Amino acid sequence: MKELRLDEAIYNKYIAPTDKRRSSAVGIEIELPVVNLSGEAVDESVVIETADKFREHFGFDTQGRDDNGNVNSMSDKVTGDNLSFDCSYSNLELSLGKGDDLCKVHESFVRYYSYLQSLFLPKGYSLTGMGINPNYNINHNKPVPNERYRMLYHYLHSYPRYQGSIDMRFHDRPDFGTFTSASQVQLDVSHQDLIETLNVFTLLEPYKSVLFANSYLPEFPQYLCSRNMLWEHSMQGFNPNNVGMFTKKLASVDELIEYIKSQSVYCTMRDGKYIDFRPTAVRDYFSLDKVSGEYFDGSGYRNTEFVPDAGDLEYLRTFKFEDLTFRGTIEYRSSCTQPIKDVMTVAAFHTGLSEKLGELGEIVRYDKNLYGNGFTPTELQDMLSKRELPDFINRKALSDQLIRILDTAADGLKLRNKGEERFLQPLYERAQRLESPAAAMLRKSESGVGMNELIAEYAAI
Repeated sequence: MKELRLDEAIYNKYIAPTDKRRSSAVGIEIELPVVNLSGEAVDESVVIETADKFREHFGFDTQGRDDNGNVNSMSDKVTGDNLSFDCSYSNLELSLGKGDDLCKVHESFVRYYSYLQSLFLPKGYSLTGMGINPNYNINHNKPVPNERYRMLYHYLHSYPRYQGSIDMRFHDRPDFGTFTSASQVQLDVSHQDLIETLNVFTLLEPYKSVLFANSYLPEFPQYLCSRNMLWEHSMQGFNPNNVGMFTKKLASVDELIEYIKSQSVYCTMRDGKYIDFRPTAVRDYFSLDKVSGEYFDGSGYRNTEFVPDAGDLEYLRTFKFEDLTFRGTIEYRSSCTQPIKDVMTVAAFHTGLSEKLGELGEIVRYDKNLYGNGFTPTELQDMLSKRELPDFINRKALSDQLIRILDTAADGLKLRNKGEERFLQPLYERAQRLESPAAAMLRKSESGVGMNELIAEYAAI
């Protein structure tokens, strides 16, 4: 593709949709660990049977099946609400169709969650509100048997061939996608506010680490939020521009398009089969005569060559904390799944602050406690994801700043006049104590509270 045509294709896919009138609707995806309370691995047949009963009970339509014929995605044709499985059958996802009232969305979530628990608990299973499945080292951690997740699992496990050849430190848990759970929010963004939204919410990321960290992994004991680190130091982070935060302030839409061109594509489809290959920057990929990759032929992986096609842009898959989508939305992806009683905190926080973008920008840009010490937002986000806050941080000033941010979010929600600000209440206690859900879980665990008791606490609605 010629450079100009590539710029046009990127603009049409990502930028043009932001020209539409911004709505007040919110899209919410909540991933939930499935836990076998006996301390044994999750039996996939139990999970699949439960999902089938859910589909029948709520009248959801089948949207997808795995290679064995099991329904692994289902949705309500009216609301768009969806139940599926993210990467593995021990990570259940509830996606709530776009609604403009978080209180009503929460009612739907409670209805679905309560029904699922009524099926799981008698079988000795439970969903819970943790960002790491507490039985992650017991479960089989195998991908859902379909084209997408088999490809992703294979791609993530390809990291040894690149060890030492690039400036990248890989961790040795390429199966992390099967046991990490997120709470993600999609909000419409206007063309006028696009660049400012990406810049301001990038600066917000270190604060979010203090409020929402909930993915402690004993193999990386310094982190309260290991989930983001796992993405960044995997094949997903082969190209750092595909993951994490924007490393510099964006100046314009043209600069954003250049950034997208610097991101890497690593998979596509041909004849119904996913092919994965060495990550290649978009600006280079479409100038190649051929690309060498691998695909699964039903029994094993085979090498193949193919010619890049303009449609391959659809397979550019990035995992930025603030990810611009083809729908004219920004997907906020850095937050872990939260304790179920606080399940709407992530959505409420981002929704409220998106209504107060100017005020939020003033708050974070002039915070000398955080941003007056010579560290970048990326460095600060990593520091504040850990168990111990940096010595240069004034804890009282940080707490006060978090409360100011929460007050701003509450003001934004009040403008919507739906009573949604009540969902922020649990965050005030976290801000005052500077204690995320992961920090609270560790404190309780170290004082003798057992894991099954913590699973039940974080599962309570």
